[in-house]
Amino acid sequence: MATIKDIAERVGVSIATVSRVLNYDPSLSVSDETRKNIFEAAEALSYKKRPARKSSPAKIAMLHWYTEKEELDDLYYMSIRLGIENRCQQHDIQVIKCYQSNLGDLKKEGIQGIIAIGKYSSKEVEEIAGISNNLVFVDFSPDEEQFDSVVVDFKKVTEKVLDFFIENGHTEIGYIGGREAFRDQTAEIVDVRELTFSEYMRSAGLFKEEFIYTGAFSVQDGQKWMKKAIQEHGEQLPTAFFAGNDSIAIGCLQALQEANIPVPDRVCLIGVNDISVSKYVFPPLSTVKVYTELMGETAVDTLMERIDGRKIAKKVFISTKLIHRVSGNYL
Repeated sequence: MATIKDIAERVGVSIATVSRVLNYDPSLSVSDETRKNIFEAAEALSYKKRPARKSSPAKIAMLHWYTEKEELDDLYYMSIRLGIENRCQQHDIQVIKCYQSNLGDLKKEGIQGIIAIGKYSSKEVEEIAGISNNLVFVDFSPDEEQFDSVVVDFKKVTEKVLDFFIENGHTEIGYIGGREAFRDQTAEIVDVRELTFSEYMRSAGLFKEEFIYTGAFSVQDGQKWMKKAIQEHGEQLPTAFFAGNDSIAIGCLQALQEANIPVPDRVCLIGVNDISVSKYVFPPLSTVKVYTELMGETAVDTLMERIDGRKIAKKVFISTKLIHRVSGNYL
């Protein structure tokens, strides 16, 4: 595992700066560019290169639904992007980066296919498909009969966490998650984690509406909603919380520490993604590891199959793994 010193040397900043950035220290004044370089270095140093295989030269587009600024708040998509970039580098594939705001520019780039990262409305999917028939969606599957996709089963992820909590004695369990909307604001996107949490807890006879909080998938909202939970429930605060992603979980840790609530002795916390930062926060974060770099790699491989002539759509599920660290120790 890369150390904070390794990251500091790679970026050219102090160890203290790296530590404070990785712990989302709100009092630190540092540029977004420096934060971006530190996060990317943390991801890159954790990335294990795989042997390259021979493939025909290609030119593809990588379409983002997150801006660079938003990517810093939710490193999940940054990690997927780095997996795509590393795979393309291995195979000498030229990558054109594009955001939804300038999607039309791809028409003059002469690309052979598109990897679309994120979630898109029906209208947006139609627009993307109008540029290239060779299309792979990552973290989204708008039509598995027509389009290739690489996804994670977040229903199983949620059940995995709740199984663990209940098997280890927790009955008062809270959820702090995020909600997203399509960029064209045509609809709010149903989050499978929140939906599954409610269904699971109802079926177990443990559901409490007042233990559910939702906002954005960011450190700031994790801190905000955990503070609200502490204020509202006091001594009746749940003994365990499932956070929709690691960024939210890190914010939850900050709020719990500010309130002098010990983790995991009083509150156990598990996030999702296992972004590189999870190892460096205190206490180290228990999480469900999503193999984001593999998602990116698989997207490239899947797109190359399409370019090489495959006609039948394919949906690929990437497995996950519960990683036990200090924050999620059981009762």
